[in-house]
Amino acid sequence: MTLALFLEQVLNGLQFGLMLFLMSAGLTLVFGVMGLINLAHGSLYMIGAFFCAAAAGATGNFWLGLAAGTAAAAAAGALIEVAVIRRLYDRDHLDQVLATFALILILSEATKIVFGPFPLYLNVPPILQGTVNLGLTEYPLYRLALIGFGIAVALGLWLLIARTRLGIRIRAGENDREMIAALGVNIRALYTVVFALGAALAGMAGALVGAVQSVQVGMGEPVLILAFVVIVIGGIGSIKGAMVGALMVGVIDTMGRFLLPRIFATFLDASQASGVGAALASMLIYVLMALVLVLRPKGLFPIHA
Repeated sequence: MTLALFLEQVLNGLQFGLMLFLMSAGLTLVFGVMGLINLAHGSLYMIGAFFCAAAAGATGNFWLGLAAGTAAAAAAGALIEVAVIRRLYDRDHLDQVLATFALILILSEATKIVFGPFPLYLNVPPILQGTVNLGLTEYPLYRLALIGFGIAVALGLWLLIARTRLGIRIRAGENDREMIAALGVNIRALYTVVFALGAALAGMAGALVGAVQSVQVGMGEPVLILAFVVIVIGGIGSIKGAMVGALMVGVIDTMGRFLLPRIFATFLDASQASGVGAALASMLIYVLMALVLVLRPKGLFPIHA
């Protein structure tokens, strides 16, 4: 193992973590403000990827595709909130889980009808093709751009939540929704905006990741599981927690899959080392989550301490 290869995997972990943050930030906002368990959040990630791939394929412009994917996910989120989610706020979490699981099935079948059952492929924009010399290694420019883009979106989201009137209302809604309703804030409109914002972040993540993997039905569910791990680690409702948790999960998952097979290869044959290492690597983030829950049951940065 060379230092160059190690650096490359660290960067891969950062890129994975920042894209996971985009997914997790919307999920933690929805859960923190509305108290809603939304299993369909992964479907919004998928919708963003499909609309981006389709629009980029039709126009030949990746950036138009990215805008289309983000807008489509936001519109789908707003429509879902008004048509379905609004009826679930006063129901218990089991009803929310069942209803949003049904949405996963509905949206998956609708995506197959609209885009077909086969995967779509999204090309990296020409300006971001190729590699960058980082001294120790050559690293794909697009993945490096994803890291920068994720950091920029995280900063923009922090400014939105911390420095704007909408952010004040969102933070107030997390702490005392009855009070802000009594003060004249349209709580229904606020919920729709928050849900659409979360959906837009998920759709943006799906669109960006679509250029490094195939865009296919069901692509959001594995990421959704990781997003739930992130918000449990970081603290429900906390944007800062989502960022820290996403980076921890991204780096630990990537480095575990990279290092563990090599560690076991020192005293096992190659096939056994690969199998054992991969199995243990897939458990690392859940071990991390369990440790955090033991030490800090409400997460690292809980909103409601």
